[in-house]
Amino acid sequence: MSAFKHRVLPYLPAWHWLKDYNAGKFKSDLMAALIVIAMLVPQGMAYAMLAGLPPIMGLYASMIPMIMYALVGSSTTLSIGPVAIISMMTFATLNPLFEAGSPVYIEAAMLLALMVGIISLLLGLLRFGFLIQLISHPVIKSFIIASALLIALGQFKFLVDVPLNGNNILDFAKSLWEYGAYSHMTSFVFGLASILFLIYIPKILNTQSVQSRMGSTNFLIKAVPLILVVISITFTVFWGLKDFGIKTVGEIPSGFPPVRLPHWNLDLVLMLLPGAAMIAMISFVESLSIAQATALQQRSNLNSNQELIALGLANISAGLTTAFPVTGSLSRTVVNADAGAKTPLAGVISSLLIILVTLYFTGFFKDLPLVILAATIIVSIWKLVDFKPFFDTWRYSKADGIAMWITFFGVIFIDISTGLIIGIVSTFILMLWRISRPHMAVIGLVEGTQHFRNIQRHHVKTSPALMSIRIDENLTFLNTNSLKGFLINQMSQSPKLQHVIINCSSISSIDFSALEMLEDMNSELNKLNIRLHFSEVKGPVMDKLQHSKLLKHLSGQIYLTHYQAIQDLSSSTAEYQI
Repeated sequence: MSAFKHRVLPYLPAWHWLKDYNAGKFKSDLMAALIVIAMLVPQGMAYAMLAGLPPIMGLYASMIPMIMYALVGSSTTLSIGPVAIISMMTFATLNPLFEAGSPVYIEAAMLLALMVGIISLLLGLLRFGFLIQLISHPVIKSFIIASALLIALGQFKFLVDVPLNGNNILDFAKSLWEYGAYSHMTSFVFGLASILFLIYIPKILNTQSVQSRMGSTNFLIKAVPLILVVISITFTVFWGLKDFGIKTVGEIPSGFPPVRLPHWNLDLVLMLLPGAAMIAMISFVESLSIAQATALQQRSNLNSNQELIALGLANISAGLTTAFPVTGSLSRTVVNADAGAKTPLAGVISSLLIILVTLYFTGFFKDLPLVILAATIIVSIWKLVDFKPFFDTWRYSKADGIAMWITFFGVIFIDISTGLIIGIVSTFILMLWRISRPHMAVIGLVEGTQHFRNIQRHHVKTSPALMSIRIDENLTFLNTNSLKGFLINQMSQSPKLQHVIINCSSISSIDFSALEMLEDMNSELNKLNIRLHFSEVKGPVMDKLQHSKLLKHLSGQIYLTHYQAIQDLSSSTAEYQI
């Protein structure tokens, strides 16, 4: 039993909350589940439609994956299921290969979920959770904003009932020009009314006058999409909306999702692999970011590798139960946390309620207008379209701002996956450019202290015989030429120079190319009767220096502090002068 606890239970976080579970926690979880289910039913069906799949698959994707995550995931409030971004990426991956909604398209969506799950699971087991640090947050933010804009535009075809292309904004504009004249105005009016309903009814319910008469309206506010679904179905059945040309979901199969392995072959796997890798990456980043936000508020622990494992198993179960890729939902997670969910059992209860819906109530949704699902997506996703972060980032960091705009334009003018790849590549290019041009400064002594600061920013003491240089970056092959050029430029302005001291306080590592450059600089300076010194060298850097030729031939010395170097060398030269 002891070996079981040490080897197996660490991978089953459910053990930690189940052993302390009680009736009070169950009451909180049940209330949270009821509120989440009011959002999950219309959202799940809408996001399946967004992925080019039958609406029932959105309900399938909300069942077993959430239960799997509850058993293995480390977040107590994260709500797993279909989300807009991943649904859009699923459509972007599959649409060029197969006809949306066709049997082969559905099989490919299942296989895609299975592949996303396997990739995530392997990364988690191999402890690759640190990979999230390699993706720039501004790029992810830009990707989400651009994707949200495309998703909203992509739903416009259901509002006007014409075949508009939403892969990128150019295709959308072209198809709108071709088919705009054939727009179905009745659908558009009904869809616009639905959007206004979803926007303004929650605001009305949240007013002080309404709450004073009705008490707390939190549940009603969260249930507004479900209320709209019920109202629209009622209108369709009793007022004959279909007679006005408004299309509905149609017959939805009932019952538990079939559990089976999707059809696959090696060629199909290779075609889907790039898309699966991108979806796995975004799924992990989005899910972990959401989980971290709620974990911080609740002061709970979160393990990135465990999250990868949990997401992997959730997506594998989605692929085996006729669903498509899933991840953490921001809106449902926030609602889940605000509703008072205490443990992942709230998600399990939500999943069980979804199972009841698919077993007994799918016939209720056959008269649901497609335009309602489109309106649900537009309203929920449009909140993410915010351009303020672009300008805030640009003011703070031009490099991050450039990466954000490159990602944004790549997504909206090419496609989602390509735009994200371009954004990630641009981030690394800009990072390499920054490393190759490190901040370097000539420093001087601040009078009355032992501190040294940039001579261009502070009033400091210097000496024409001594030159102190600080490099604020690790030394690599990328920036050796910049450092050499900086030294040559500064030396040309100092004809009385006798000593060069490199302050290494900001250098944590040094590669072989940088060592060779320093050896060359030491030799060249020695020929000019200028001695090269180092100060405040960190342990890892000193280890590298001791295994090089530099220390054997160094013309100067290595000092513990920069102040000691100045004290020692200034005694043999002119005193510091202001």
